[in-house]
Amino acid sequence: MRSETPVLEFRGVNIHYGPVHVLKDIDLAINAGELVCLLGGNASGKTTTLKTILGMVRPSSGEVLMDGEIVTTDTTAEIVSRGVTMVPENRRLFKRMTVRENLEIGAYLRTDRDSLDADMDHIFEMFPRVKERINQKAGTLSGGEQQMVAVGRALMAKPKVLLMDEPSMGLAPVLVQQNFEIIEQINDDGVTVFMVEQNANMALSIADRGYVLLTGSIVLADTAANLLANEDLRKAYLGEAE
Repeated sequence: MRSETPVLEFRGVNIHYGPVHVLKDIDLAINAGELVCLLGGNASGKTTTLKTILGMVRPSSGEVLMDGEIVTTDTTAEIVSRGVTMVPENRRLFKRMTVRENLEIGAYLRTDRDSLDADMDHIFEMFPRVKERINQKAGTLSGGEQQMVAVGRALMAKPKVLLMDEPSMGLAPVLVQQNFEIIEQINDDGVTVFMVEQNANMALSIADRGYVLLTGSIVLADTAANLLANEDLRKAYLGEAE
């Protein structure tokens, strides 16, 4: 049974970059075990939302809460220590380090060192190609392989909440489907997932719920099934993309 307290919540969050009002009175809530997507076109405020969760951007007003506790002024390190990990846009691996070293970096805050080998083996089961490339420099991998390593690195942190920033970006179409199947599997394993994505159809096909951002404001919020059937989603989405 899910807790009534959201694992992650925004209450009236506003973000300004100087005079530019980037996020406008954002209210959202993500419950433990959910897979929730945040949709919108370029410059809609999606990545800023993730940066705000991680404490990299401070709200000019409003509150960010985790498990009912206000974390608006917490540092990024403090938020990560609460179990929040992100797979960033464009992977951002340490390209001169090996695949193994990149994966190990994901576990740098963990104290249960005895469990690391078992978790590494689980990632190898999920991504056999990662095991094959374990001693290669990360920069020599294909885009799809780098995405696998980036997801594996995040999972090595044993996250409570996994943030994903544009997971389909730069991937060949055949890999996009595979990538979303992996995200769904991670969620089925009990990890709460909050995913920022431009590929609305693909994201909503695996999500429980979705929010749609349009120029910094949430214009739609509903179950994934209802959003897929909602003509207003197309209008809002295309309006942002134009």
